[in-house]
Amino acid sequence: MDQSTQTLLMLFVAATSIAVVIQMGILIGLFLSVRRTATRIDGLADEIQKRGLPLLDGATAMLQDIRPNLAAITGDLAAATATLKTQAGRLDELAEDAVDRTRLQVIRADQLVSRALDKVEETTDLMHDTVISPVRQLAALVQGLGVGIDAFFGRSRRPSTPREAARAAQEEEMFI
Repeated sequence: MDQSTQTLLMLFVAATSIAVVIQMGILIGLFLSVRRTATRIDGLADEIQKRGLPLLDGATAMLQDIRPNLAAITGDLAAATATLKTQAGRLDELAEDAVDRTRLQVIRADQLVSRALDKVEETTDLMHDTVISPVRQLAALVQGLGVGIDAFFGRSRRPSTPREAARAAQEEEMFI
């Protein structure tokens, strides 16, 4: 082998050695960093076990103590809900019954008032037909006879006030 090949070979071996040493330094640094991180994680895990596990145990015990109470509360709530539904149904029925009864009473009152008004109208018509009309006719007849007698004896009646004049005009219209 020649000298240049030997030199190249030595340079190559030296470069490889340097690369291996650098790699070894990097690996040692990674190892130390991982060891520090692992130590910290172990400390945190111990602290979590010291503080967290009693807390979880207490929460578990509390949930076990509360579980029967929660079951009772849930049962009571279901019973109260059922009672409320029943009472609401009864109240609805009661309200419907009251509305129906009120409606019937209003109808009865309306019929009563209608019948009373019909009776008043019939009575008014009957009074008019049996009392007022004959009395008017009789008054007109008497007045007509009075006027006839006055005319026969030659006396004329002249109204002295405007009111009497209006009444006389009205009576003449009724006479005709």
